[in-house]
Amino acid sequence: MRVFVPISVGGWARLFSRWDVLAVLLVLGLLIFLGEASRHLFEPLAELQKEPPSLDPRHLPEYAARTTLRMLVAMAASLVFTFTYATLAAKNKRAERLLVPLLDILQSVPILGFISVTVVFFMALVPGRVLGAEFAAIFAIFTSQAWNMAFSFYQSLRTVPAELTEASRTFRLNPWMHFWRVDVPFAMPQLIWNMMMSMSGSWFFVVASEAISVGNTTVTLPGIGSYIALAIERRDLAAVWWAIGAMLVVILIYDQVLFRPLVAWADRFRFEQEAGVLPPRSWVFDVLRRSRLIDRATAPLGTLWRRSLRTHWFDRAEPKREAPKRHGWTIFVWNGLVLIAMAAALVLLVRFALGGITLSDFGLALLLGLYTLTRVVVLIALASAIWVPIGVWIGTRPTAARVFQPVAQFLAAFPANLLFPLVVSAIVALNADPNIWLSPLMILGTQWYILFNVIAGAAAIPAEMRAVAANLRVGGWLWWRKIALPAIFPYYVTGAITASGGSWNASIVAEVASWGDQHLHAAGLGAYIAQQTERGDFHRIVLGIAVMSFYVVVVNRTFWRPLYFYAERKFRLG
Repeated sequence: MRVFVPISVGGWARLFSRWDVLAVLLVLGLLIFLGEASRHLFEPLAELQKEPPSLDPRHLPEYAARTTLRMLVAMAASLVFTFTYATLAAKNKRAERLLVPLLDILQSVPILGFISVTVVFFMALVPGRVLGAEFAAIFAIFTSQAWNMAFSFYQSLRTVPAELTEASRTFRLNPWMHFWRVDVPFAMPQLIWNMMMSMSGSWFFVVASEAISVGNTTVTLPGIGSYIALAIERRDLAAVWWAIGAMLVVILIYDQVLFRPLVAWADRFRFEQEAGVLPPRSWVFDVLRRSRLIDRATAPLGTLWRRSLRTHWFDRAEPKREAPKRHGWTIFVWNGLVLIAMAAALVLLVRFALGGITLSDFGLALLLGLYTLTRVVVLIALASAIWVPIGVWIGTRPTAARVFQPVAQFLAAFPANLLFPLVVSAIVALNADPNIWLSPLMILGTQWYILFNVIAGAAAIPAEMRAVAANLRVGGWLWWRKIALPAIFPYYVTGAITASGGSWNASIVAEVASWGDQHLHAAGLGAYIAQQTERGDFHRIVLGIAVMSFYVVVVNRTFWRPLYFYAERKFRLG
C-alpha cells in the first residue's frame, strides 16, 4: 500500500508566497480587463446603431474600460513612435532638418483635422466592423499623446551628459547597447512624467475621438467621451457628474497600477541619487518584484533581451582617428530632395485648397489665426508665471511630488467640455464677451505640460548643487537666477513648446462652447476649423489646418527653437 504524505502548510508557503498570490490576481485582473474591453471589436458596425450610448450610470464601467483600452493602445504606439522618430531626429543631423519641423507641423494639426482625413481610411481597413472605427479613435488619441513624448525624448537625447557618453565609449558599447544602457535610462524619468501628461491630455480630446462627426459621416463609439458628448447635448448635469466620478476612478486606478510602478522603477535611472531621500514606493512594483512566479515567468524574456544587447548586428568597425571627410554634394542632394518634397506637398495642398477657396478666405483665415495667436501668447505667459514657481517647489520636495502626482493627473485630464455648462451659463447670464472668457479653456489642458516638465527639471537638480547653494547661503532671487532657472530651463522650453502647440489644438474645443441649444463662438482659427468640420467643407478645413500649421511653425522656428538650442548649449549637465 502506497502512503501519500500531505504537503505541510510550510511547504505550500515555500512554493507560493503572498506576493505570488497578489501577482496572479493582478495578472488575472489585467487579462479580464483586456478581454472585456476588446470583446466588441469584431462586431458589425451596425451594432453601434442598434445600441447607442446611454446615460445610465450602470454602463459607465464598460465605457470606462473601453476608453482606457484605447488610451493604453495609443500610449504603446506613442512609445514606439517616440523611440524611433525622436531618436532619428536626435542622432542624424540631416534627418533632424526634416523631422523636427515636421514634428512642429504634426503637433499643430488639430485632432479634428486628423479625424477628417483619416476616419474614412481607417474604417475602410476593416469595412463594416467596429474595429475600423476603433482604429480611427485610437489614432486620434495617438495624435494627442505622441508629439509631447517625442519632444521630451528628443530633448533628453540632445542633453545626455558628456561623462555618460565617454563612459559608453570607454566600455565600447555598440550603438544598440548605448541606446538602451545610456540614452533610454537617462531620458526615462522625464519621459515617464510626460507619459503621465500625455495620458491625461488625451482625456481632453476623448470626446472628439469617440463622438466622430465629419460632414454626413457620424460614428459614436461607446466610451466616456461619447457619454460626455451625449450629456452635454441633453443638458444632463447629473450625467456630467457621473462622468467626472468615473474619470477620477480610472485615473486613480492607472496611477496606482501603471504610473506609480513606472516612477518607482525609473528612480534607479536618475542621474544622481541624493542621500537621505526615500525612493518612491509602489505596492504594485513591490508585488511584481518580490513574486517568484513573475520572476520565473519573465526570466526567459530577460535572458533573450540581454543576449540581444550583446549581439554584433549594430557593431561598428573600429573608427580611425582621422578627421571625417565631408561630402558637400551629398548634403546638397539631401537638401534638394527635401525642398522638392516640400514643394510637391505645397503644390498638392494649394491645388486642393484652390478648388473652392478665394483670396478673401485666405485673408479671413490669416486674421482669425492672429486672434488665436494673441490668446496663445497671453495664456502661455500667464501659465508660466503661475506654474514655474509651483513646479520648482514640488520638484525639489519628493514627498510633495508623490502627493501631487495623482492630483495633477486628474486636473490635466479634466476635459474643457465638462466646464461648458458653467462657462456658457455664466457668459450668458453676465452678458460677457466670449472672445475673452472662452480663452481660458484653451490653456486648461495644456498648462500642465509646463508644470510637469518643470517638476521633472527641478527633481533633476543635482544634490551637490543644492548642497553648495545651502552652504554658501544662496537664497532669494540669486538662488533662482543661478540654480533653479538654469537647471529647469531646458525642461521648461520643452514643456512650453508642447503647451503652445497644444493650445492651438485646444482652440478647436475652447473657441466653440455648447450647452444644449446654447452655442457660443469666439473669433479665432479654432472656431473656424470646428465650424467647417461640422459643415463637411474639406477645402476650408485644409485651409484652416494649413494656416494653423504655418503660425505654429513660424513661432517655433523664430522663437522657441533658438531658445531650445540656447538651453541645450548653455545649461547642459556635465
